Amino acid sequence: MPRFLIEVTHEAEPIACAKAAKLLLEIGSHFVTNADFGCMDGDHRAWIIVEGETKSEVRNILPPAFRSEARIVGLNKFSIQQMDAMLKSHGG
Repeated sequence: MPRFLIEVTHEAEPIACAKAAKLLLEIGSHFVTNADFGCMDGDHRAWIIVEGETKSEVRNILPPAFRSEARIVGLNKFSIQQMDAMLKSHGG
């Protein structure tokens, strides 16, 4: 199944950080129980890797208040064979 990285950003002020985390905790979000947060290091983003069929499907994991601003990136892994083929096709 395809894998996606979801990144959610919030304001850097302590009150914004607390409000964002509290909202996620109150709704019992799968996101908050499995996400990694950078807030304690001054990076006010949270990240989670999830499986889903489409970006649209995984966006629905997020509470509605965070969906429009979330960045979702499809992830992939490479094999040596794929890299050899890519290099060969590009003259490398």
